Amino acid sequence: MAKKYVILDTETTGIGENDRIIQLGFMVLGAKEIEVYNEFYSSEVDISFEAMEVHGITPDMLEGKPSCVDSEAYKRLCELNSKENYLIIHNADFDIGMLQKEGFVNEMKVIDTLRVSKHVLPDEESHRLQYFRYKMGLYKEEEKEAEELGIVVKAHDAIGDVLVLKLLLSKLRVVVQSSFIGENPVEKMVELTQTPIFEHYFRFGKYRGKTLKEIAVSDAPYLRWLLKNMENLDDDMRYSINKVLE
Repeated sequence: MAKKYVILDTETTGIGENDRIIQLGFMVLGAKEIEVYNEFYSSEVDISFEAMEVHGITPDMLEGKPSCVDSEAYKRLCELNSKENYLIIHNADFDIGMLQKEGFVNEMKVIDTLRVSKHVLPDEESHRLQYFRYKMGLYKEEEKEAEELGIVVKAHDAIGDVLVLKLLLSKLRVVVQSSFIGENPVEKMVELTQTPIFEHYFRFGKYRGKTLKEIAVSDAPYLRWLLKNMENLDDDMRYSINKVLE
């Protein structure tokens, strides 16, 4: 059976523990034709105003829509959920975590383009998807492709972001191929997704802009406090703090 590549994004009621998926968009590559899924879902959880500000989805847009698990897109995603396929997401932990709330347990190989870009493009000012959309000129290419696929591109819209992500993936593949000569670029991106990143600088708080090594010397108790008390500290920063405290 031919491998398939599922490029996916979700929009949600918010980013909290109780928040749920209200839009699922993904493309399936690898078949003769590209499959496109883009659906809205009802939710018992109210959409936060902060979330509406980001994605523009309002409660009236969800009236009469099915729940995520009852949708065609979700059922197709479950059919694709096998070890020979690849799941490509920008900031994969978030979307996979949201899918888990719907009962989805991922079996696919994961490529997190956020983590891959941090590995191979460490000096970029940002690694957000919309940053790369403009920095790499993806917006110049997306209109033609969107027209062919019948997609309307909007910032922070699930299927619009999926299209931008598809273009970003192609760019990252070239960078990975030139950086790791002789290695399979797709499998290398899977490997990089699983490899922690050492964060040299603090990007938040009172020590923003300082190196972690500097802070480990001047205020190691603060770093230990962060590890113990900051639940939403991302995995790379947690890994990096532990390394400098060694």
